Amino acid sequence: MSDWLKDPAEIYRRSFATIRAEAHLDRLPEPVRPIAVRMIHACGMVDLADDLRAGGDPATAAGTALRDGRPILVDARMVAAGFLADRLPAATRIVCGLENPALADAAAAMATTRSAALVTRWRPHLDGAVVVIGNAPTALFQLLDDLRQGAARPAAIIATPVGFVGAAESKQALVEAELGIPFVTVLGRRGGSAMAAAALNACLVGAG
Repeated sequence: MSDWLKDPAEIYRRSFATIRAEAHLDRLPEPVRPIAVRMIHACGMVDLADDLRAGGDPATAAGTALRDGRPILVDARMVAAGFLADRLPAATRIVCGLENPALADAAAAMATTRSAALVTRWRPHLDGAVVVIGNAPTALFQLLDDLRQGAARPAAIIATPVGFVGAAESKQALVEAELGIPFVTVLGRRGGSAMAAAALNACLVGAG
């Protein structure tokens, strides 16, 4: 048989060791480094650390909120599929709703995307929640608009919307908003569900 590494624990150990050796983690605040390691592990790009931006201590804020029974609000089921379910508190609710057939009509009435319309339906759940946006820039823009207009404040925001239209701008807007809410994001076009889920997992278990 081919001589390739098969031990899962050793694969993880070597992977995280490589990330710590190659990524510029020292430029990040100490509490954010485990999040960076997990996000880099999800995408294979050590230079991601250079574009990571964070405010406060999102890992502690998210972990405390979940232990207190607060929900996780996600912009796509694909994001939630990447969570380490066995590390979530047993009663954790994951709120999405993108699959709701009525959302298309709501989006049309608002002249916006389904993802943005979805965020408006998060309002009753926002207070103290953990928001994880991994796909849609319009979801992040809508969240920022709602917060500026006085919506309840989540405990933490993980935002890695991806794409070529609005992704970089929405994440820059989060950085510049200075909301006082712990957050983590990655500048530019890069992002996606795997990165968002990895960041949430780091809040649960650290870098590994």
